[in-house]
Amino acid sequence: MAELKDWKTSACAQKFIASFSGGKDSTLALYKAMMVGEAVGLIVMLEEEGKRSRSHGMPPELIHAQAKSIGLPVYAAAASWTDYEKVFIGLLEEAKNQGAEVLVTGDLDMPAHGCWHEKVTNYAGLKLGMPLWEMDHHEVVEEFIDLGFVTMIVTVNLSLRMREDDLGRTLTREYVKELEARGIDPCGEGGEFHTTVLDGPIFKHPIPVRQCEIYKDGEYAFLPLELD
Repeated sequence: MAELKDWKTSACAQKFIASFSGGKDSTLALYKAMMVGEAVGLIVMLEEEGKRSRSHGMPPELIHAQAKSIGLPVYAAAASWTDYEKVFIGLLEEAKNQGAEVLVTGDLDMPAHGCWHEKVTNYAGLKLGMPLWEMDHHEVVEEFIDLGFVTMIVTVNLSLRMREDDLGRTLTREYVKELEARGIDPCGEGGEFHTTVLDGPIFKHPIPVRQCEIYKDGEYAFLPLELD
């Protein structure tokens, strides 16, 4: 288990590439890693057509705006679920060629055994860093808010106590209390919601966005954002 316990601190004094969704957990993990190590870039996986991010359905131009404000290059590639692992490993190997030694992710509840990220980092010859691993979910969100990050709810699962009027709301301590009172994980780790980060201590400037028309797909409702 000694090696597994290093997941929280693997980025210390190391060059790292961060898996980046544009949401709160990957952004907080990036922040924590940047405080102790050196970021060389952000990995972003896109859907097959390359028009949306695989994890949060964000347009690439919005993610590139986040990356530019943070000051990091983007390692992006489009992939289907069938070739996702192969393409992801290719990006890891590309980052390793640019000096990366560690992959940083925003996972909280990754099992100690059978971790997919550990598998692909081993294949690419990198170490794995998860600064948020095993943290209390409430504490993660409070730290994120207290650091001054600003994030907006952009996807909700209507079958998991989330509502359409949650879309567009910003995470605050008061809103977190409301979510918890409704029986919702404040990190959305059960798939309740996704967020887009628009500002914070690692951003040189806020990301200007405009809210587009909400649309639904089955049990999900989405608030698309575009650069303003």
